[in-house]
Amino acid sequence: MTIETINLPDIGNFDEVEIIEVLVEAGDAVEAEDSLITLETDKATMEIPAPAAGTITEMLVGVGDKVRTGKPIAKYEPAAADGTDDKDDKADAPAETAPAPTEEDKSAAPAAAAATDAKADVECEICVLGGGPGGYTSAFRAADLGKKVVLIERYPVIGGVCLNVGCIPSKALLHVSEVLNETRSMGAHGVTFAEPKIDLDKLRGFKEKTIKKLTGGLEALAKQRKVQIVRGYGRFVDPHHVAVTDDDGKETLVRFDNAIVAAGSQPVKLPFIPHDDPRVMDSTDALELEEVPGKMLVIGGGIIGLEMAQVYDSLGADISIVELADTIIPGADKDLTRPLLKILKKRYQDIFLGSKVTNVEAKKDGLHVTFEGKNTPETAVFDRILVAVGRAPNGKKIDADKAGVSVDERGFIAVDERMRTNVEHIHAIGDVVGQPMLAHKAVHEGKVAAEVICGLPSAFTPMGIPSVAYTDPEVAWAGKTEDELKAEGVEYEKGAFPWAASGRSLSLGRDEGLTKALFCKKTHRLLGAGIVGPNAGELIAEAMLAIEMGADMADIGLTIHPHPTLSETLGFAAEMAEGTITDLLPPKKR
Repeated sequence: MTIETINLPDIGNFDEVEIIEVLVEAGDAVEAEDSLITLETDKATMEIPAPAAGTITEMLVGVGDKVRTGKPIAKYEPAAADGTDDKDDKADAPAETAPAPTEEDKSAAPAAAAATDAKADVECEICVLGGGPGGYTSAFRAADLGKKVVLIERYPVIGGVCLNVGCIPSKALLHVSEVLNETRSMGAHGVTFAEPKIDLDKLRGFKEKTIKKLTGGLEALAKQRKVQIVRGYGRFVDPHHVAVTDDDGKETLVRFDNAIVAAGSQPVKLPFIPHDDPRVMDSTDALELEEVPGKMLVIGGGIIGLEMAQVYDSLGADISIVELADTIIPGADKDLTRPLLKILKKRYQDIFLGSKVTNVEAKKDGLHVTFEGKNTPETAVFDRILVAVGRAPNGKKIDADKAGVSVDERGFIAVDERMRTNVEHIHAIGDVVGQPMLAHKAVHEGKVAAEVICGLPSAFTPMGIPSVAYTDPEVAWAGKTEDELKAEGVEYEKGAFPWAASGRSLSLGRDEGLTKALFCKKTHRLLGAGIVGPNAGELIAEAMLAIEMGADMADIGLTIHPHPTLSETLGFAAEMAEGTITDLLPPKKR
C-alpha cells in the first residue's frame, strides 16, 4: 500500500487562510478534482480539490485551522492504475510514457548507497540533472515557485541536444534546404534562378548564430531566476547527493531535497560499423557540415535520417537510404508517408525498404557497405555514411542505482503520471522515461515534475503528443494513428481531404498534400489527425488542440477557417467525415 501526502496547492498571496469546512474523512473514496476542504479568505471562499483518485487515509487539518501553500492537509492511497480512463472511448487514453513504477518494481529496486559523509559544496531544494528543454523548463518553473534550484549540465551551454545538436540547428539547415529546393522548382512556373553557390563556412555560421541566440537567452533567464548552473557530468552518490565532475576533473558535491532526472539520450551505434572512422557520422556529426560528399548512405529512414538526407541532397550530395521497415517514418500511417516517398524516389539515388546493412568496411577509396534485402546490391561504396537508427536513453549513465532508482535494461526509468520514480523524492522526465523522445513532451513533463514537488495538483495526462518530420513535404500527426486504432479494435470514421482540391496548395505549385481526421464512430470526437504537405508541422497544432478539448467533427467543421489557406483543409476533412462538404462530392450524407 502506497500512502501519499496531499499538500495545499498554490492559493495566491495569502500567508494564512482559515479552513471553514472539511468535506471528507478517513476512509472516503475520492475522484480527481473532488473537493476536500473549503477555505475562506477576506475576499471569497475556495474549495481545494483532490489531485487524483484514491482513498483518504488521514485528514491532517480540521475546521478552524489556518493553512498556507504547501502545508500537508491529508494523506491518501492512490487508486490502482489500470490503464483506463473515464473518456468515451479507449482511444482517448493519454499518450504513453515508460510504465509507472509498480509495487513489484519498487520491491525489485536497487539498494541505495549509504549516505556520504562528505560535506556538500552546494545545497539546494531541487537538483535538476540535465539542461535540455525538459531540464531547464523544470528548473525555471521550480524557481518561479520559490524553490532554490541547481541545474547540472555537462556541456558548456544549457539547451541540451535539442538546442545545440538537434532540433534547432537541423531546422536552421532545413530552412536553407527548403529555400534551395523551392527556387529550383520555380523553373516549372516560368521563374529560373542561377544555381546557387554554397559557402559551407557561412552556412555553419548561420546555424551557430541561431544556436547562440537561443542558448544565450536561456543563460540570462537562469541568472534572472537565480538558478545556479553547475557544469560537469553528474552522477548520483546516494539518494540525496550528486557528484559533478567538470572537464578538468574537479568534483562538486551537490546535496538536494528533491531531484529531477532529465539526462536525455544519445544516438544508437551499430556494432558492425567503424564509428571511429570520421567518414561515419551520427546526427551530431552530420550537423557540422564538414563537407558535401559525393555519395552518401543514410542508414535509417526515420525522421532524423530523412531530415539530414534532405539537407545534404539540397547541397549536392547523391543520397541513398536503407530502412529495415517496409516504409519510411514507421510511426506514421502509410497514406501520410506515401506522398513523401513518391517525391524522394525521384530525388534520391536509391531508397531500399525492408532492407539492412550487415557490414561496413572502411577502405581508402571509401566505405564498402554490404546489404541484405530485396532490390539491394550485394555491396556498394560510399564517401560518407550517416547512422540514424534511433536514440538510446541515458538512464544507465548516471549511477541511478546508488539513489535506489530503478532503471530497466534499455536505460529507461519508469515514472507515474506525476513523473515520480520508485524513489518518492526523485522524479524523471524526457527521453529517459520513454517514447516519444521529443523536446515538447519533455517540456510539459518538466513543468509537471516541478509543480508536483512544489505541492501543486499537477499530472502529465495528455490526450496525445504531436510528431513532425520537417521533410519536404512535411509529415505531421497527433493523437491516435489509423494503424493504432485498427490494432486496438476501435471503431472510427475517417475524413480525408486531398490538397489537389485546395486552392491555396495549388497556388503554391503543390498538390501532393493530404489532411485526414479520425473520429470516434460513437461520439464523433476527434481521436487523431495526420497531415502531409508544406507547413504540416504548423497546421497540426489545431488538430492537437481539438483532440485535447474533446472537439467533434461538427465543432471542427463549423469552425470558420480563413480562405484560401492550408489550415482550412482540417475543416474540410471534418466535413468529409460528416458528409456536409461542398468543395468535393461528399462520401455520404447525414
